[in-house]
Amino acid sequence: MKFGIRFIGYVASMREIVRLSVLAEKAGFEYVWYPHDTFMQNTWVTTTAVAEHTSKIKIGSVGTNPYTTSPAEIATYIATLDELSQGRVVLGMGLHTEKMVAWTGIDASNYMTATQEATAIIRALLRGEVVNFQGEQFNWSEQCYLRFKPFRDYIPIYICPFGEDYLSLSGEIGDGSLPMITPPDSATYMVPPIQAGARKANRNPADVDIAGCAWLSISRDRGAATKVLRSMISYFGPYLEAPALACIGLTPEDFVPIGKHLDASRYAEAEACVTEDMYKLALAGTPKEIIQQIEKLAEQGITQVNLGGPLGPDPEEAIRLMGDEVIPHFQ
Repeated sequence: MKFGIRFIGYVASMREIVRLSVLAEKAGFEYVWYPHDTFMQNTWVTTTAVAEHTSKIKIGSVGTNPYTTSPAEIATYIATLDELSQGRVVLGMGLHTEKMVAWTGIDASNYMTATQEATAIIRALLRGEVVNFQGEQFNWSEQCYLRFKPFRDYIPIYICPFGEDYLSLSGEIGDGSLPMITPPDSATYMVPPIQAGARKANRNPADVDIAGCAWLSISRDRGAATKVLRSMISYFGPYLEAPALACIGLTPEDFVPIGKHLDASRYAEAEACVTEDMYKLALAGTPKEIIQQIEKLAEQGITQVNLGGPLGPDPEEAIRLMGDEVIPHFQ
């Protein structure tokens, strides 16, 4: 099992997130990821700062979508950051929901086509090719090529999918897949289509790193660990897909009251609607309990746990507990 940590902007200030990222490297995490969500803090700025303060950990964005950001900008970003970090960049291309892109008036309903074309374009640019590309989403001329030589001509691209067809596509074209395993039990739904997609492309499924994006809240106090999840669940719960929720007996309708409060910016009221069953959306509890939950994910085919969310009541303590007790268990 590989370990990644995912920092969401509301966990701390940007300077604090950079400091926590350094601690994550020291704790033994192999990857550090940053969600590239619409209207949240800019991932590219954050990853640049982290690259300058770390030396080993691989640095990636999650949910870099080809709608609000052109593949031209994505390619130059990862190539430049890869040079700065001396070959430590990974890219999470795609989107876990088209709803946030739709806020901007952009129709993202062809997300599979856009992801597939953007991935092919970015890889060709990194190889130094002229990308005179004529597709359904992108139409580029012979002037489309990098005006500099990348540090590497191949940077791993992980696909951020949702829904069975998109999950399958991630197995076909991705170096890895970044499905949201919220709840963790939904790994049984997420993994098979990814592996089937790999086989469809005549690839060995074992060559696709399935980096399940889970929410984590770890503490020696289990009650404190679950309590801190309320804001995370209330904000993102309405965007989770029905097949994943069904794995713990929930439906999108269970989140309708929360969604109504969110639409009216009544965040405290939204948190108050979080039920006991909704805590099952996350990996939560003591270090021993987290180890047991991650062992279950490994049995289900997850090869990297990408741990985000609140991390715990105290993010620094959460990183320390992971580094002292959880990660060593799997080594």
